[in-house]
Amino acid sequence: MRVVIAEDTVLLREGLAGLLEDAGHEVVGRAGDAETLLALVGEHAPDLAVVDVRMPPGFDDEGTRAAAEIRRSHPGTAVLVLSQHIETRHVVDLVAAGGGFGYLLKDRVLDVDDFLDAARRVSEGGSALDPQVVATLVARPDHALGELTPREREVLSLMAEGRTNGGIARQLWLTEKTIETHVRTILMKLGLPVSSDDHRRVLAVLTYLRASQG
Repeated sequence: MRVVIAEDTVLLREGLAGLLEDAGHEVVGRAGDAETLLALVGEHAPDLAVVDVRMPPGFDDEGTRAAAEIRRSHPGTAVLVLSQHIETRHVVDLVAAGGGFGYLLKDRVLDVDDFLDAARRVSEGGSALDPQVVATLVARPDHALGELTPREREVLSLMAEGRTNGGIARQLWLTEKTIETHVRTILMKLGLPVSSDDHRRVLAVLTYLRASQG
């Protein structure tokens, strides 16, 4: 996997590079701001761009805006966004644009295996959403979400993270058949089509959540 990293804090940028290189990946570019990031992606066409949400000059949403530009202009490059705090601006729109997107809190990097697994999933066209970000989205009040049981909300959150039925089953210590039943019930309650494609399930859930925000 060929990776470009955009992070204005040098220590974290080099730490991320070290983790990825130790795992056998090639870091082809390092950037400290969004403009340099976009130039590096254009030059190297990496498999994955790891992008900080807040970067110079404004330290606001430069990273997410750059992520949106990468997904528009370089569809072959997946994007994994990192954030210090939960910020849901642009997240649903970025996920809804298609596969190959992830959003993790920076604390998640401390779990090296989890971070590397998320990077791999995203680079392969899947999704990886931080559980705390998903919980913030799912917690929004809505009449249809209110029809879900606590267990169904748990399953919905794990679905939105991009996990398969097997992964959800292992997380909740349930059988995969039980999870399949929960998924069918959830999608039925939300008025969404059942699909065997994992990313389409994420899109379905987050598209619904976007509608519930409006």
